Order: sequence, then C-alpha cells, then structure tokens
Amino acid sequence: MPPEQPVPQVRLRPLWTLAGILSLALGIIGIALPVLPTTPFVLLAALCFGKGSPRLRAWLLSHRRFGPMITDWETTGAIPRRVKLWACAMMALGFAFCAAIGVPGRVLMAQALLMGIGAAYVLTRPDR
Repeated sequence: MPPEQPVPQVRLRPLWTLAGILSLALGIIGIALPVLPTTPFVLLAALCFGKGSPRLRAWLLSHRRFGPMITDWETTGAIPRRVKLWACAMMALGFAFCAAIGVPGRVLMAQALLMGIGAAYVLTRPDR
C-alpha cells in the first residue's frame, strides 16, 4: 500500500478563507450579543486568513478596531485592560441573566465554573 500524499496547501486555501469569513461573522455578531465572544473569533479569523487569504488578513490587520487587538495578541499575548474588564463584566451579566430567568442549578454551576476559568485566563494575560 503506497503512503498517502499530503494534500497540497493550495486546495485548502478556499476552506481556510471560508473558515475565516465564518469566524469573522461570528465575531461581528458577538459585538451585539454578550453571550458570544468577539475577540476569539476575530483572532481565529486572522489565523484562518493567514492560511487562506493574505489579502483578507492584511485587511483585517489594517482594520481600525481589530488590527491592534490582533497584533497585540500575536506579538505578546496581550489583552487590553479595558477589554479584560468588559469581558468579565459580560460574563457576570450573562450569568446573572441566566440565574434571573431560572436556569437549573446544575447548569448554573457548570456555567460558573467555565466562566470562572475563562475569566481567570483573560485576567492573567498581560496588558497591552
């Protein structure tokens, strides 16, 4: 049985570009929805565009809002303090909303644990 040949990167570029577009769309939707995080999806879009579309990656890096965030993350893993506080506030607001509408206790405990892990990760990243 002959060894499998690796799939040429050129054939995967449209898939990487599509994944970047979907990630960016989810990130943009996340601007309005507090339960959907914007930053991870924008960072994922930058990664996907880097493999699929250098032109879209360059556009994203030159974007007034997203560009500095991506550059900071890629160079130092930094998250601006204002973004950290906003992320933690939105997590707390989302948790409070779920508690207020009567989400079952088991779900709230899981949500608190996962949001706590997420908040700890965000808060331990360096500032810009």
